[in-house]
Amino acid sequence: MRPASRTSLWDRLGDPSEKTLAAILLAPSFILLALIVVYPIGRLILNSFHDIRLSGGRPVRFVGFENYLLVLQDTDFWNATANTVLITLITVPGALVVGLGLALLANLPFRRQWPVRLALLLPWALPLSFAGLIFAWFFHTEHGVVNDVLRRLGLMSPQAPTMWLLQPGWAFGAICLTIIWKTSSFMALILLAGLQMIPRSLYEAAEVDGASRWQQFREITLPMLMPSIVVALIFRTITALQTFDIPYTMTRGGPGEATETLAMLIHKTTIDYLDVGYGSTMAVCMFVLSMLITAVYLRHVGRQA
Repeated sequence: MRPASRTSLWDRLGDPSEKTLAAILLAPSFILLALIVVYPIGRLILNSFHDIRLSGGRPVRFVGFENYLLVLQDTDFWNATANTVLITLITVPGALVVGLGLALLANLPFRRQWPVRLALLLPWALPLSFAGLIFAWFFHTEHGVVNDVLRRLGLMSPQAPTMWLLQPGWAFGAICLTIIWKTSSFMALILLAGLQMIPRSLYEAAEVDGASRWQQFREITLPMLMPSIVVALIFRTITALQTFDIPYTMTRGGPGEATETLAMLIHKTTIDYLDVGYGSTMAVCMFVLSMLITAVYLRHVGRQA
């Protein structure tokens, strides 16, 4: 008896099984992912093991882990990393608190809800560099809106205006405030979607049992909203670790290096100093930091699941 002939590749493509159909449909996504994610990351890691300087005509030289040892001894790297982590620790919780308040406000039974939700979209849709320029004007020493309001309220002497962007502490605070304003709307949109998934019957049952609004918020809203909160925190934390546009447009990292972030230092090293190898090393460190924090979030999600 002759053995049954194996089906050819063309036969399987013409009448695919579920596994074959899934592979065909997912293939473009995997190819695109490899082109825009896997290859650039692999190239970045490869460059970090080389001395690549585009100035001076020096040839590319393999240096192994020398760049990583230099990073560990680089005070500018640790200063920029500390600024980045501090911005993350301030702006992520701040954006979450403000975004949660905005989401609760937008979820109220307004007669016309679209203007409220449109107002949430506007700060998020505004380009980051544009938001930085706007707030740089707000905090301008002589012509800024903030100093003008403080003068009119009698809280600041006209002869001694506050130099918001020229003093390290005030400049850092102004940047964090700008980032919170810009990113809280993004948090609000995600949390608003989560709020609308909570069944109204849960609140009605709680009202029948005599639960107050605070008890309903603590026992129903927060637990049911936790998956949306974790997703919002993951996206916001990753973008906070990559903060560049707002500090760059507001202070250029100054005064001195008081507001320089890790992304700004990488930009300065690779674009201004043309040291691609060392800049790639710092970029790999930032990538690893982002992945570690994301892994912590995902572990929390896994435990909840």
